[in-house]
Amino acid sequence: MHPDGNLVVTTEPEIGLANELDLDAYFSRVGLPTAPPLDEEGLRVLQQAQFFNIPFENFDIQLGRGIDLAPEALVAKLVHRQRGGYCFELNGLMLMVLCELGFQARPLLARVHLGGEISGRTHQMSLVELAGRSWLVDVGFGAGGLRCPLPMEMGHSEEGPGWAFRLVEHETWGIMMQTRTGQEWRDSYSFDLLVVAAADIALGNHYTSTAPMNKFVTTRIASLPRATGRVSLRNDVLIEVGPQGKSQRKIPAGGGYLDILKSVFGIDLDAQYTDLRVLTPE
Repeated sequence: MHPDGNLVVTTEPEIGLANELDLDAYFSRVGLPTAPPLDEEGLRVLQQAQFFNIPFENFDIQLGRGIDLAPEALVAKLVHRQRGGYCFELNGLMLMVLCELGFQARPLLARVHLGGEISGRTHQMSLVELAGRSWLVDVGFGAGGLRCPLPMEMGHSEEGPGWAFRLVEHETWGIMMQTRTGQEWRDSYSFDLLVVAAADIALGNHYTSTAPMNKFVTTRIASLPRATGRVSLRNDVLIEVGPQGKSQRKIPAGGGYLDILKSVFGIDLDAQYTDLRVLTPE
């Protein structure tokens, strides 16, 4: 770490990437007319395009299909079938695109601190080095996650209408990403800069998608950010947060539930409602 508090990051080998990533199809999927430039503004444009257009969701787990992180599977699901995914999928795709475009990027893994017991290293993000600065890029923490790349500079915050994020040093957990709620900064996840191997990601993905008590196994989840808020689905409750506050309503079972997935989140399941795991009381 430099005396000024900025982190020094070394280049490490890349995780395997897809050889047949269709960038034109990806740009169409995220609403970009062309490739962004390889600079800080281009990185911001790319991160926000995917964040606002590909939903966070775990419905393949709820259908008992599991999560395939093979590059060709990620492209087929998130780009061509226009589905969403969770962190290992969303940030896996983002890492592929970053590297394909020519950004210098590699994966990181984090522990989640959102109340209760601290998780293992079950959240994936990307570290990008650009023009002498390092950036945290994360499109896989749900609609409440980073809304723009975050400089790897301790204490620096990125802020906008209703949101703020920063990184701070933590004596136990390394680097902590915090989110401001009202006037209070709250811990979201912690991480370090150790090299991440493909096996690390495979282990985290397997646990997160199969452990019986993990929330992604027990709970149906979907979320999508909006310019000034978010919309989320937790089991059968649709939650909308915006300038006027927060509202929620219960979604009935059956075809209407699938209609909400399609109309609100753009998720078109090739399945019947009865194929989903039965909801359990929370």
